[in-house]
Amino acid sequence: MSIHFDLNDLVAFCAVADLGSFSKAAESVHLSQPAYSRRIDKLEQALGVKLLERTTRRVTLTAVGREFERKARAILDDLDSALLGIRGHAGVRRERIIVACVPSSVYDCVSQVLRLHHALYPLVRVTVFDAKANEVLAAVSQGEADFGLSFLGAHESDIDFKPLIEERFVAVCRRDHPIAKLPRVTWAQLAPYDFIAVARTSGNRLLLDQALAGVEVRPEITYETQSGTTLLGLVEAGLGIAAVPAMAMPGPDHPLLVGIALLEPTVTRKMGLISRRGRRLSPGAQQLFELFDTVAPAHP
Repeated sequence: MSIHFDLNDLVAFCAVADLGSFSKAAESVHLSQPAYSRRIDKLEQALGVKLLERTTRRVTLTAVGREFERKARAILDDLDSALLGIRGHAGVRRERIIVACVPSSVYDCVSQVLRLHHALYPLVRVTVFDAKANEVLAAVSQGEADFGLSFLGAHESDIDFKPLIEERFVAVCRRDHPIAKLPRVTWAQLAPYDFIAVARTSGNRLLLDQALAGVEVRPEITYETQSGTTLLGLVEAGLGIAAVPAMAMPGPDHPLLVGIALLEPTVTRKMGLISRRGRRLSPGAQQLFELFDTVAPAHP
């Protein structure tokens, strides 16, 4: 029997099955949309069946397409497993793994895991989709990311949430600020100073607002930013103090910033790995998922 398609065709097909969009799938496999369409057409012609139903808004799998997707993924997964068995870590197929995460997890937790992952699997390319918590959740739910790292998702019906770390919010200020030498501070002690916060669209802001709803003496917001990176930049510039998750701190050796335990109340968030319920990760994505599960708790 002649075979008139190749592994790249299978990868392209699985991409549109995941993303439900030709444009997104084409981007994910680094093809122009016309070239991507030709690849899918070639696959359908080689098989002699219709795999996809195309509309102006969405691409869905036919009944035959759903069955072929299962078999195509099994072929690609078996190939990865075979390469691992024959050539060790360096044998992993050149694949692209997309990890969605909240930006506050990138500096310490995500970077540490990715550094180790690259040493183990140098051929695997990882795309980090850093976004707000609700956008991370949507990317995983819609199949645009293989899995994610976030504090939202534990109560979603289509998401599996694997808890990793429960971390505290800390006060952050410049080392020359009056509170910098204190071992711990209360929210009331922050009240006299200019306070910098992320916008209400941030999941971290929502957590803080809920936790502080009944606190009478608390800091008034002087500056508001869209990102935690900008927030820390304003703190570095001496424009005020802020409260951030512990893993968002740039580290104990930072020349300008210091983090201080923040009490009364202690505010925490539970970080976890999120994945779409019922979706089987590729061997490469599963390896990275397990690495996060092993390494991340050591970097709260």
